[in-house]
Amino acid sequence: MDAFDYSRAFSRNIGWVTEAEQQILQRSRIAIAGLGGVGGSHLLTLTRLGIGAFHISDFDRFEQQNFNRQAGAFVSHLHQDKCAVLARMAADINPQATLKAFPQGINDDNLSAFLDGVDVYVDSLDFFAVDIRRKVFAACAARGIPALTAAPLGMGTAFLAFLPGGMSFEQYFRMEGLPKTEQLARFIAGLSPRMFQRPYLQVPEAVNFSKEKGPSTAMACELCAGVMGVEVLKVLLKRGRVTAAPWGLHFDAYRQRYKKTWRPFGNANPLQKILIALIRSKLNLNG
Repeated sequence: MDAFDYSRAFSRNIGWVTEAEQQILQRSRIAIAGLGGVGGSHLLTLTRLGIGAFHISDFDRFEQQNFNRQAGAFVSHLHQDKCAVLARMAADINPQATLKAFPQGINDDNLSAFLDGVDVYVDSLDFFAVDIRRKVFAACAARGIPALTAAPLGMGTAFLAFLPGGMSFEQYFRMEGLPKTEQLARFIAGLSPRMFQRPYLQVPEAVNFSKEKGPSTAMACELCAGVMGVEVLKVLLKRGRVTAAPWGLHFDAYRQRYKKTWRPFGNANPLQKILIALIRSKLNLNG
């Protein structure tokens, strides 16, 4: 068996990155909260980019309902902890990578340790985990850590970046003091101002905020991972423009549409207020 050689393993990155830049990637540390739909794909994509250290978190185990989209979901992994499975998969790509696992999930007690020494935070928390998501983004803003999210929407992805000194997650989404259903409506509106995915939703009742349930596809998760990998690279190597809030990116493969969105004042923008009201009515959230 050949001994693992980092330079050889990631040599095909060279050309799009320089040898010196590959060394920067090797020295970088990424935090990924959530290893389900998008999180597992993020971890494996960034590992193949040659990132040398990760903090990873998930409290869940793999079940059959994960098979349609999650990178670590296999029959051989049923009922196994997602953190342990994805750590093994990443180590099978780069056995020299340092992985620190938080298998209990992210909470008030370990959030500080989760972000210690991190260069970029990659948001992969469950869509409905709004409370801890707000806390993680606030902690990143306080520490000056770039915080990126790529949402799997329909058969596409919507990307947002919150960079040090720029608009914060809370300034963009404006969730403070609101009930959870309203926070969720604001989250989807802020992620997807153009709502490219809405026209081809075939079973509207599959989206159920009260049961914290919604449909998803593997195609969207993989598109998220590709976009995220590029944006993480640009942040770490400090080259190429990173589109940051209130600007966002939305690409829908099914409709073959791409839009660079701009919502000054975030969800306080008049267009967003109309969209949020529409989401409330469609999902019966007015009561």
